[in-house]
Amino acid sequence: YPTWKRTLTRRAREAQMKRFCKAQAIQRRLEEIEVTFRELEQQGIKLEKLLRDEDGSPATQKTQWMNQLLYLVQKKNSLMSEESDLMIAVQELKLEEQQWQLDQKLRSYMNKEESLKTPEDRAAEQEILVQLLEVVNKRNVLIHIQEEKRLSEL
Repeated sequence: YPTWKRTLTRRAREAQMKRFCKAQAIQRRLEEIEVTFRELEQQGIKLEKLLRDEDGSPATQKTQWMNQLLYLVQKKNSLMSEESDLMIAVQELKLEEQQWQLDQKLRSYMNKEESLKTPEDRAAEQEILVQLLEVVNKRNVLIHIQEEKRLSEL
């Protein structure tokens, strides 16, 4: 087995493990966000009840509760934005994995001697190229969405 093939195989495994670890980290963060959402929701419900039930409370107390409620809304919006970014990252990881798999299939067809390829092989190779182009275009769209989101936040 030539050294360059072993190197390519090793790098492919490393890239796959890197994607897997990144996916796990994203999943953990999404779960943390979900727990935080629930906590914020509970705090918001308590503050709303306080605001509605306490007609005799001093104005400063009501203002403080209102400010806390606004802070919770800002925090929730921030988490929703982060969750959106993470979902885009998940899609990007899926597309990276799909692109890697298509690359591997394409390499197997391209490594085959041209004179030994059947018409089915050539058709399969073209189909893989079309699929690969679709995946690259989808990744491009995701990058464009991220860039637009980043610019709108600025």
